[in-house]
Amino acid sequence: MMRSRWVFMVLLAFVSACAPPVEPAPAEPGVDAGPPRQLLDQLVIAERGSMDGYDREQYPHWSAHDGNCNTRELVLKRDGENVQAGPDCAPDSGKWVSPYDGETWTKASDVDIDHMVPLGHSWVSGARSWTEERREEFANDMDRPQLLTVTDNVNQQKSDKAPDEWKPPLVSYWCTYAGDWIEVKHHYGLTVTEREKTALSEMLNRC
Repeated sequence: MMRSRWVFMVLLAFVSACAPPVEPAPAEPGVDAGPPRQLLDQLVIAERGSMDGYDREQYPHWSAHDGNCNTRELVLKRDGENVQAGPDCAPDSGKWVSPYDGETWTKASDVDIDHMVPLGHSWVSGARSWTEERREEFANDMDRPQLLTVTDNVNQQKSDKAPDEWKPPLVSYWCTYAGDWIEVKHHYGLTVTEREKTALSEMLNRC
């Protein structure tokens, strides 16, 4: 009985060793599963398109929500500490720490709500062909790391730049920044350039 079992185990090991490896199926855009490097390898590489025809008005924001709040006000409340707001939902006081530079602010006017993947950048990497409804979803997405409260002038420096053109001043945040950028692009099926992919990969080396 023991000899038969031993022979069976040897045969099973031999068959397993000879079987061809099973390659995992690539994830479809919108299915965010796996570590950042895996998602990065699944992004389509393409040259950036033209900004011709781009207008921020093609990305309706900030969308209205229940309770007189819009998306911007909800993000300020989510990202801040001790945020107090009036009946119109606009924050009157609070404290916000910008992850891009580590600075702390106590006035909502000193911070911006940044789109992790900027609206203009999305236009040149695939969003040009989207419907307005899809662009509105993208511009108001609170389910993914697409909206962050950051120092206003740092956000202005970033503008529509990709990671091969701009990185957060706080180097310790680069790993998180790259992972969030990849997650958003993967979910929306946006493309990356070779230089952008290289920059993202180098930032992930800090994880």
